[in-house]
Amino acid sequence: MKQDAHTNLHSERGPLRGEHLGRSRDPVIKVADLAWLEFEKTDLDRAEAFARDFGFAVASCTPDTLYLRGTLPGAQCVVVRRGPRSRFLGPAFRAAEAADLGRLAATTGSDVRELGELGGGRVIELRDPSGFPVRVVHGVTDLPPLPEQHPLTLNVGVDPRRINRAQRPAREPARVQRLGHVVLETRMFERALGWYLNTLGMIVSDFLFLDDQRDRGPTMAFLRCDRGGDPADHHTLAMHLGPGVGYVHSAYQVADLDAVAAGGEYLADRGYRRVWGIGRHAQGSQIFDYWRDPDRLMVEHFADGDLFDCTVEPGWAPMSATGLAQWGPPVTRDFLGTSPSPAMLHTVMTALRGENELDAARLLGLMKAMKA
Repeated sequence: MKQDAHTNLHSERGPLRGEHLGRSRDPVIKVADLAWLEFEKTDLDRAEAFARDFGFAVASCTPDTLYLRGTLPGAQCVVVRRGPRSRFLGPAFRAAEAADLGRLAATTGSDVRELGELGGGRVIELRDPSGFPVRVVHGVTDLPPLPEQHPLTLNVGVDPRRINRAQRPAREPARVQRLGHVVLETRMFERALGWYLNTLGMIVSDFLFLDDQRDRGPTMAFLRCDRGGDPADHHTLAMHLGPGVGYVHSAYQVADLDAVAAGGEYLADRGYRRVWGIGRHAQGSQIFDYWRDPDRLMVEHFADGDLFDCTVEPGWAPMSATGLAQWGPPVTRDFLGTSPSPAMLHTVMTALRGENELDAARLLGLMKAMKA
């Protein structure tokens, strides 16, 4: 039985009559998880140095490809390929069953092929309505676990568990455990949302809408994998309407708040740039800390995120800058992507002239929300 969002499980508001259901009645398949993300970088040595400082382990490397992993068993988290510029190439999702690739191939007219890389397996290559290449893989051999960075033992209220021992978290990289989610910006929000729900069987945990334009539908969605009764991350993929089309950030789980904080101090000591943090998000509830890598791509350490099974219905909330966190420092322009620049102006003008879902009213509503 589905749980109603009005029960305050995660949002004070649920859908109004006739609003988006947040799931497909008959999806082609239901992906089980986000497998990895692929990037292109000009300098693999610099990319590896940041990756180690951020807390990744190197699973394998060749002269032209770097495979990064977390401590938990599974596939690599990130694949970095040498290329002429630094950019996001796209996500890879893990199919629940081998037959899912065949169903996708029959529906989309794509081919299933062997994946001749680390871990092997088979892959089908698709493209979403925004133009992002999307891979769906199955049969990739899991990497074995690595030594963990264990959460600290906390003395909480009347339940002390640490006696005659002091807390001294090491100032060291926060060991990444696994890939959590990726966030994308798109001018084709409704079309892209429908594609991920209908093709990959994802379901919406939370919608955000422009406060004075709710009748036009949501402008952001947090999507999770539908594993039935098995819980999944509040969001594996998040998308929002905007003038650009591209990568916003990706997030990687670490052990606890102290790992987030001490790992952040280590990154600061090494001269990297914090974008926003530390705080606790509203949608997803996770403790967050955002950083820029040397190529200015944004990445997040997180801990203590929400897990939902398939029974939880979408929550609905107004989009606003202050609504992004329950506590923490004020959100930065860098995080919001609202710092004025000639490139930003060009992106906006290009979007308004194109055939997409962004018009002047939507743009003004988004600008108002990011100042709220």
